[in-house]
Amino acid sequence: MKADFVKRLFKAIFSEDLISLKKIAFVIIKDERKLGHNKLADSLEKISSTEKPKTIFPSRTISANSMTALPTSKRNNTPLVSYIPRNQLKHHMVLPNDIEERLLCIEKEYAARDRLLQYNLYPKRKILLYGAPGCGKTLSAERIAWNIGLPLLKVRFDSLISSYFGESASNLRAVFEYCRRDPVVLLLDECDFIAKSRITNQDVGEMPRIVNMLLTLLDEYDAPGLVIATTNLKVSLDEALFRRFDDVIEMPMPTIVEIKKLLQMTLSSMSVDSSINFDEISKKLNKYSAANIVSISQNAAKNCILAGNKMIGISHINKAISDAAKFQ
Repeated sequence: MKADFVKRLFKAIFSEDLISLKKIAFVIIKDERKLGHNKLADSLEKISSTEKPKTIFPSRTISANSMTALPTSKRNNTPLVSYIPRNQLKHHMVLPNDIEERLLCIEKEYAARDRLLQYNLYPKRKILLYGAPGCGKTLSAERIAWNIGLPLLKVRFDSLISSYFGESASNLRAVFEYCRRDPVVLLLDECDFIAKSRITNQDVGEMPRIVNMLLTLLDEYDAPGLVIATTNLKVSLDEALFRRFDDVIEMPMPTIVEIKKLLQMTLSSMSVDSSINFDEISKKLNKYSAANIVSISQNAAKNCILAGNKMIGISHINKAISDAAKFQ
């Protein structure tokens, strides 16, 4: 095996990176076929198709069928949350080591919640993620839900917010009450518009009322799952809101090192021209968000396929970068 390939394999194993391990496995199968080892390749393919994936942290995985009826608005019976099926949860990320360790700590504490309770200790259960768009806030929530084996419920603010006096706060309380009955990861995604500072907000209607209710519900939160809030605007959030969370994590823009990893990871399922200098490309993509990097990589792969090529070349990548630059 080549040294780089062995390094990728070991890194995937010891970081418990299931997605990368699967990609490496398919590369091995492909190489064995090239060497004429078809019997071995067939056996490896059979194993890969029959073995079921497991979560990193053993936990009771809950399906939609085992959950009680999701909360709805009393006025028009519209759902207040959306259930994200497990097979739709994205959970593979490239993060700086310090951020990776903090997310891993949240997952480990939840997995060890019973042991912690023996010492009157509790896992982190209220998490606030903030940072620029496309840097992995929502993806982090999905990854945490995947790893601890809990359903992910995303609050539907379009249904929750009402113009009727007190109804928005009542809807929010109904959501949190549901979470006390069923262990879930509750995602308050892009909660900026309900969580802006009460000092700067001149609104005397429902918004201050629902912010106060959110503060109260976070204070009282004792559900068996987690609540994760995300926002792009740290500076305009009420400081009182920050104090309610067990952990507040800034999701940074990817560095050049992480950009290179994202490019190589996303393109790893296809053959790539060995002459491509990923270091130079990564420097060119500095200041791009992680979501943009993944999109550019996927578009480069599409450019290759649509051109009828079997190997991704620099022209495919440059076209994807050029197209993305138009929207930066």
